Amino acid sequence: MSTPSPGRTSGWTFLTNHAHVLLALARDPDARLRDVAESVGITERAAQAIVADLEAAGYLRRERVGRRNHYTINAVAEFRHPTQRHRRIGELIALFEPTSARLTDEEDFVNT
Repeated sequence: MSTPSPGRTSGWTFLTNHAHVLLALARDPDARLRDVAESVGITERAAQAIVADLEAAGYLRRERVGRRNHYTINAVAEFRHPTQRHRRIGELIALFEPTSARLTDEEDFVNT
């Protein structure tokens, strides 16, 4: 198996676009999806679909504030894959965005 030369990528990454969108919203919970999409390298429509997925799964909540959206991440939500179910989303956020904005625990997430 050959190793890619420096500066050359093989076309895959360890984190999914869902993880990248979640991390971008942790970094800036008031970001426009256009800006999130640009930072992740996807279309705005793809970013919208990913946010809808994350919201439906209970990983984040979208709240309208004026003309913009504010996103709150449920830090205690568990990963979906069976081998990572014992881990919480807040651990991922803390690893990649240790000074991230607003995270909340499940009780606060559900009750607001």
